[in-house]
Amino acid sequence: MTAKSTETSNETRLREDICRFGRSLFERGLTPGSSGNISVRLDGGGWLVTPTNASLGFLDPAKLSRLDEHGHLVSGDAPTKEVPLHTALYDTRGSARAIVHLHSTHSVALSMLPEIDPRAALPAMTAYYLMKCGATALVPYFRPGDPAVADAIKGLAGKYSSVLLANHGPVVAGDTLEAAVFATEELEETAKLYLLLRGMNPRYLSPEQVADLVKVFGVTLPEHGHEH
Repeated sequence: MTAKSTETSNETRLREDICRFGRSLFERGLTPGSSGNISVRLDGGGWLVTPTNASLGFLDPAKLSRLDEHGHLVSGDAPTKEVPLHTALYDTRGSARAIVHLHSTHSVALSMLPEIDPRAALPAMTAYYLMKCGATALVPYFRPGDPAVADAIKGLAGKYSSVLLANHGPVVAGDTLEAAVFATEELEETAKLYLLLRGMNPRYLSPEQVADLVKVFGVTLPEHGHEH
């Protein structure tokens, strides 16, 4: 098989994967209506992204937007208005190969609470939250599609793979599409736990327990990521 045919085969598989994961997220109520978007980097340069006004539950592999390395549309339907958001995360986080952005209920609710620390939107609640997400940053509200959100993402300097957009929803990068989806789901479940336990003085992981996760599993946390 030639390099070109391998590249084409990989793109075909990624198109199918985007549709498969998108449908799963939609069917489980994690991103209603035509909300949310998914993108994946291609080996040959450029990336695939879900189209604007498309429901993640009813994507067509052939109609996904294919963008070049500069974010310009090459083929497929018009891309999501959130292209600047995806571009900024790819530009600042070199390991990112896929990005998932949802309007999942509990993560959006968390982003609206007044006590949230922008450097660590969630405390160290569970081992799997830290292992999948690390720490989660909170950036201020921008209207959907506002190019200014790119500056906010770039201001994080690639330190976070997991970000909450205030009053909007989570955006999570991963080294594979599966990893990005699983981390987004872990963030949503941890946000749900936080809301359930809010005001109940729950027991979080201790600094020693967090340090053990960092040592054993190579968890990467930004500086000041879990001081509280």
